[in-house]
Amino acid sequence: MREYRATDIRNVAVVGHGASGKTTLVDALAFVSGSSKRHGTIKEGTTLTDHTPEETERGYSISLGCAYAEWMDTKINLIDTPGYLDFHGDAIAGVAAADGVISVVSAQGGVEVGTEKTFHEAVSRGDPVLFVVSMMDKEHADFDRVYQQVKERLTSKVVPVEIPIGSGATFRGVINLFTRKAYLYTAGSKASDYTEADIPADQKETFDKYYQELIEAISATDDTLLERYLEGAEIGRDEAINGMKEAMKRMDLFPLFAVSAEHVIGIQAMLTELVQLMPSAYEMEELHGFKGAEGDHTVEIHAVDTNPFAALVFKTHSEPHVGEVSFFRIFSGQVANGQDVFNATRDGVEKMGHLCVGQGKERIEVPVLHAGDIGCVAKLKNTHTNDTLSTKEHPVRLFQIDFPEPVVHFAVHAATRNDEEKLQQGLHRLHDEDPTFETHYNPETHETIIAGLGERHLDVSLAKLRRKYNVAAELTRPRIAYRETLTGTGDGQGRHKKQSGGRGQFGDCWIRMAPRPRGDGYHFVDKIVGGVIPSGFRPAIDRGIQEASARGILAGYPLVDFEVELYDGSYHSVDSNEMSFKMAGILGFKAVAPKCKPILLEPLDHVEITTPDRYLGDVMGDLSGRRGHILGSDSPAAGLTTVKAHVPQAELHLYATDLSSLTHGHAMYKRRFHGYEQMPHEAAQKVVNEAAKAKKEEEEEA
Repeated sequence: MREYRATDIRNVAVVGHGASGKTTLVDALAFVSGSSKRHGTIKEGTTLTDHTPEETERGYSISLGCAYAEWMDTKINLIDTPGYLDFHGDAIAGVAAADGVISVVSAQGGVEVGTEKTFHEAVSRGDPVLFVVSMMDKEHADFDRVYQQVKERLTSKVVPVEIPIGSGATFRGVINLFTRKAYLYTAGSKASDYTEADIPADQKETFDKYYQELIEAISATDDTLLERYLEGAEIGRDEAINGMKEAMKRMDLFPLFAVSAEHVIGIQAMLTELVQLMPSAYEMEELHGFKGAEGDHTVEIHAVDTNPFAALVFKTHSEPHVGEVSFFRIFSGQVANGQDVFNATRDGVEKMGHLCVGQGKERIEVPVLHAGDIGCVAKLKNTHTNDTLSTKEHPVRLFQIDFPEPVVHFAVHAATRNDEEKLQQGLHRLHDEDPTFETHYNPETHETIIAGLGERHLDVSLAKLRRKYNVAAELTRPRIAYRETLTGTGDGQGRHKKQSGGRGQFGDCWIRMAPRPRGDGYHFVDKIVGGVIPSGFRPAIDRGIQEASARGILAGYPLVDFEVELYDGSYHSVDSNEMSFKMAGILGFKAVAPKCKPILLEPLDHVEITTPDRYLGDVMGDLSGRRGHILGSDSPAAGLTTVKAHVPQAELHLYATDLSSLTHGHAMYKRRFHGYEQMPHEAAQKVVNEAAKAKKEEEEEA
């Protein structure tokens, strides 16, 4: 492979809804350009970028893949991203590493929720977007319907640049409005063979309509072109292309194409337009990065070879027998094979051994990569996704990718006890590979919790765990960390006496218990006078009460927010010791706490759901059914409402799945811990009964 400079590099993320044809399009672009020798298919599991066992088995993309196409002396880096929202983190990472976006829309399915979310992500980053209507060869393909959907649901600034000749089984070519030529493809050809011809007579009226629309749209974005257009002057091909490119960079226009990636129809024209319309890596807007590991001030980053090296690791992929492979985008400077670089994020030095570019699962070693390019390197010691690689002399930390927070939680257990340690190691490696997969240990419920963007996300993660780390794991519903507290007062005695020959044990205390305000915690008050209990034994009573309170009264959950007053007792000069009085404290707690009207507290989360207004009634009704307390709502944008509520954690298991079903994937939500509140009697009694049943089963097993 030849070396490419920033002006000859295009970095393009391919995004869209699941099953819209993104992976097949990337495969076709690389194949037609000659950069890949084989045109694969999803059905056979041979596409360029879907190569992991999880992807080939399921038939859809799970993580982003990198490939490239060389065309017109230009290197087009293609970042194939997953379409299903369970893997949306990789779609965001792909857009962050690119300078432009191909939004793929199925000619059958049209605009779907994944199309909307990835399009808005690209627009929010200021990336030019090029739409592609894919699968024009399939039954019920409808270019005009998809065009109208894009215009109505995504942007009114979309304009066709290529239009199809036929559809479904009759799809045989495209008309390029810039060249004003028809490209008729040979039926059954797998080599993109086509004939350039004049526009067929039966297509002339359609061409005239769309051509007029294109020229009007381009002219409206440029005063000079508009003046010439109004004067009746002809807008030349090069002028139209340059006008379109500048309008795309300002997001004033979004071109629309039509292809069949499976039959490589329209792919050559797409490659040409990618080179002509997408901005080069050099043309990207300057970035601002934190200078130095401390981030004391910012510096501008430009895609120039002579500037200090700075690159962002946007994806980490684990491979058997290789380890972690780090994919990075160079935003400034260049890097050579074997060069030492500085990880400013983690304050460590790394060697870029075996510097490569990715072509699907293949890695092609290169001597150097220039500013603007995308590469990968294996076996870095301590570098992970979102880390910045720079130089020791000019350390820089680039702005990190903002990954979505996990919304689905499960408790995970190794299938066998012997695999517990391997399970923990495997889970942490999965997180290094995928930042949207999280894991932590909950000390209150004694469970390892994993979290992801959806049930499918976690299912795939467990499949990777089995394949890569040979660990079988099972998922269960996470336990809820309830609390218990008191609502009344009471007093009583805790007396421990044991005599078994020789020195005995004796401890005796009288305590009074009362509730405290929520959040005030536990408080021990020593009111002993006259030395009825020696001062050295009183802390042991305190420890005994705390130990007993951790096991609760009603259902085995910790008792919180209460006060204990130690006001009387007695001791034996020979048989009393600290352990005896600790036992007295435990017995005193067990005697008094049940008298104090104990109740169950449940944890609540603060939830914010943003939904299209058409689903608002369903969302509100569902929250009420989950014992949610609606706090209010606001409108972040036209047609959207954000609802804020406090909802019991026990009612939120798999809420993300239910919300997606309720709103057809259009709603988003986030949650954070709010606090504890008293649980309704009926719900509390159910928890108490379940705890009693579980305790009985444990005793029977023992």
